[in-house]
Amino acid sequence: MTYPNGPLLLKGALIYFGAPMLVPLPNIIMFQYNPETLTRTLTPWEPPAKRVYEERKDGVVTNEAEVKAYRDSQIALSQPYDPKETFSLVLEVDATDALESPESHPVAVLAGVADRLAAIEMLMYPPGDSLLGNLLGSVSVSIGAGGIEAGGGASLEPALERRDAPIVLFFWGPGRIVPVRIKSLSIDEQAFSPMLYPIRAKATIGVQVLTEDDLVQVTGDPATGAAAALAVACYKFTRGQKEVLATANLANAVESIVGMLPL
Repeated sequence: MTYPNGPLLLKGALIYFGAPMLVPLPNIIMFQYNPETLTRTLTPWEPPAKRVYEERKDGVVTNEAEVKAYRDSQIALSQPYDPKETFSLVLEVDATDALESPESHPVAVLAGVADRLAAIEMLMYPPGDSLLGNLLGSVSVSIGAGGIEAGGGASLEPALERRDAPIVLFFWGPGRIVPVRIKSLSIDEQAFSPMLYPIRAKATIGVQVLTEDDLVQVTGDPATGAAAALAVACYKFTRGQKEVLATANLANAVESIVGMLPL
């Protein structure tokens, strides 16, 4: 429900950096409706469960650095890394309003909300060249009397290459702009067009906030390096705001202490 005299709300968004360009151009997936709730969970770092034993040779510990790191990790208050933060939200997408003015929304008329759902789904795929384009460019198929023959550049043993998940920024106003990775996605398609494209759907998304240690730049990829640098800057900015707000809470603490005194 909207109120005519109420303040205008910012829209949340997922910002995807996946274009193979020198300057990363974002694909912005703006929320049609802001979710009503946002559930966040912070989990502190825990030491590794596997015990590390000393390995000796001629009376000298050969894995001294590994043993020292393990012993340091067993300290009760040890917290060498930022806590892992995850949160979940439910997004609703609906093409009803767009279908009322089909001349202005041809994509909605053709595919309903399938384009928006596909944009969210692609956040879970590694960025790269178009799969369809690669297939069309490297494989030719002909049907003859002898059956189906495949030619071109197809290989029976394709080489596996290292692929990285795309860098995604979660925008929830100026107070929370953090790099995230989509950890789970559940889509509930609720209504369909005559061509069976969804026209109303609900997407439940689980994400994990990426810390500075998670954002490893890929050597030789300037686009990924620039996007990673921007993601680190956003993470530091959001964490800095948390520290400022936590410091501002001292005023509330002083007021509470004064209220406890028998004056």
